Amino acid sequence: MPEQVDPNDLWARLRGGMQWEIPDNRQVRDARAYYLAQDRYFEAVTERGALYLHYIVEEIERRNMPMELALLPLVESTLNPFALSSQQAMGLWQIMPATGRTLGLSSDWWYDGRRDLRESTAAALDYLQYLHDSLEGDWLLAIAAYNGGVGRVGRAVLGNSARGRRTDFWSLPLPAETRKYVPRLLALSSLVGEPDAWELALPPLANAPAFVPVPTGGQIELARAAELAEVDLPVLQALNPGHLRWATSPGATELLLPPERADLFRQRLATLSPEQRVSWQHYRVKRGDTLSRIAQTFDSRVDLLRKANKIQGSLIREGSTLLIPQGAYARGALAQRGGPAQIETRDYKVRRGDSLYRIARRFKVKVTDLIAWNALNPQATIYPGQQLTMYVRGG
Repeated sequence: MPEQVDPNDLWARLRGGMQWEIPDNRQVRDARAYYLAQDRYFEAVTERGALYLHYIVEEIERRNMPMELALLPLVESTLNPFALSSQQAMGLWQIMPATGRTLGLSSDWWYDGRRDLRESTAAALDYLQYLHDSLEGDWLLAIAAYNGGVGRVGRAVLGNSARGRRTDFWSLPLPAETRKYVPRLLALSSLVGEPDAWELALPPLANAPAFVPVPTGGQIELARAAELAEVDLPVLQALNPGHLRWATSPGATELLLPPERADLFRQRLATLSPEQRVSWQHYRVKRGDTLSRIAQTFDSRVDLLRKANKIQGSLIREGSTLLIPQGAYARGALAQRGGPAQIETRDYKVRRGDSLYRIARRFKVKVTDLIAWNALNPQATIYPGQQLTMYVRGG
């Protein structure tokens, strides 16, 4: 009888879409041992996978691509959308800035599409399909090119071909990192594909959407959105990691929310008064700027600029950052005690011995907010001289 597949198990769904035959060679065996030796690795990726993996699986199914590709973010970032490499690769798929621009991902002070689940997944899968089509229709070469660059892999293929040598991945002269990268994806595929063979107990992973997109009607502070939806702020930030700051970008139109919270959010959002829907812009002061000129440019007012940025008098410095409240009812929102009026922008240079926990405690903010405000990798260490931006509420 055919094996019964649990329709509620996302691992089983993923397993059912796998297409590759995994070679039994030293590189794959070493990579498999590498993953099996990591303590709580699969617990960690399953916890994150509960938020992200169902969407990735559905997108790969929709495109009729090999399901093994759904495991690539495990290799790249351990399914951590906040991951940032030393080369500035970012997000689940670790997309480089130049690659992101080439793929049409937007990036500004408020938002980076490389961290957005839907945008980055679409871009990464588009790119992988392009690499596959450009490299002899070979998925292993495409994966190698995703890591090492299509130019490098293409030159290696041409070089081997000219010498009468094989042009498969295993035969190419590629950098050591790429030679380890592809076997790691294959090793993960074998572990997920046949967990019993490796005495691996995969934690349960529900085969159900973790979010739905909900219109916001414009810019909104994440803390307010979390309050409206009765969702913990870290959960909201984890579902919307593309938003780099304490509020959505001025051009944002929706947030991702847990399905069971969507209706509540819609209902409460509809009751927000204009005073609670102040729009915020981020602006860097240029030579010759004055508060009155900036206020006129952004249809705001000088007194609101002073209050929002804790400015005494009219002196502003070139290169400094201003938060600009906009909207006819900005005065009312700024007047609310504990609301946006009490936010002070503060730059902080990391000192020797600092940690995110110590900085957060010193300035009475949350570590999760420090991470979100500065697009940090929660697993990375901060270093002396690193510049951090904080939004500190005054009294």
